[in-house]
Amino acid sequence: MFHHPDFDDHEQVVFARDVTSGLRAIVAIHSTVLGPAFGGCRMWPYRDEAEALTDVLRLSRGMTYKAAICELPYGGGKSVILGDPRQEKTPALLRAMGQVVDRLGGRYIIADDIGTTLDDLRVLREVTAHTAAATLAARQPLPVTAYGVFQAIRAAVEHALGRHDLDGLRVAVQGLGAVGLPLCRYLADAGAALAVTDLDEARVARAARTFGAQLLAPDAIYGQAADVFAPCALGAVLNDRTRIVCGGANNQLAEARHAAALAARDILFVPDYIANAGGVIDFHQERTGADAPDAVLGAVARIHDITSDVLARAARAGETPLRVADRVVHERLAAARQRATAPSRPHSD
Repeated sequence: MFHHPDFDDHEQVVFARDVTSGLRAIVAIHSTVLGPAFGGCRMWPYRDEAEALTDVLRLSRGMTYKAAICELPYGGGKSVILGDPRQEKTPALLRAMGQVVDRLGGRYIIADDIGTTLDDLRVLREVTAHTAAATLAARQPLPVTAYGVFQAIRAAVEHALGRHDLDGLRVAVQGLGAVGLPLCRYLADAGAALAVTDLDEARVARAARTFGAQLLAPDAIYGQAADVFAPCALGAVLNDRTRIVCGGANNQLAEARHAAALAARDILFVPDYIANAGGVIDFHQERTGADAPDAVLGAVARIHDITSDVLARAARAGETPLRVADRVVHERLAAARQRATAPSRPHSD
């Protein structure tokens, strides 16, 4: 594993198995330099353990970067459960997962993700206190990730197109799940024209009915002439046919070098870990007691300013936004490590 291409000096990787419940899971703690690792639990029918390991390594690293770029006191972690959530998820399996988390002693705080829900976290809390959504307000569904992506799109449009509105801009949204569908609402309310796709025909029909969106076959969205491409499904899906790429999917680039390839084609790529950082901001609001919906969305709105700052720095330096954002993260992590290892000064009377 230490030679895995996505291993990035992760602090801890735990492979967990519970025969009774059928649990097969991996927890990856990328970093706790800034604070306890925070990240969701994804349940997915991976082809094999190798695919699951790649996913959890990449996702946990992304959580570290989300927290660091937003200057939040958390590290990055993630967990994956191998299995089909529609058929294999049971209370016993969730409690077994909760025990895995509890044995980590608070180094990892688990949240919901693809294939898991807020109700699942309630089951996990029967055996561990180290979960998100522990307060009543935090258990109310709120489209924080979608709102953050919307704010990042606004900033990108201002930077790349010199516009302070989205009226009439064409946005192609790939994936209409918990992020893509509410993102469509924010975009439509702002006057954008939508083209959408999803494997679920009911979701596509709903988007057409509610937002007047153009319906596209899954593969057809790549050929659309659009001002903004918003990938909100799984990662590694980008091409070079739009002017701005800004979406809610994690790990949108198959490799970091593709950011430069997009820039060479005059396509602005907003680093996904900035655009989709709404979840970790939401968790911070919960931890600080400021988890009323208006307060949460107000905090998430600063993704606009974070995006604008990174884009402006990149333009001044002649670098890609991804390179600049990565450098900011690395500097903040290095500073935190230095503080942690600096000898304490003796107190003087």
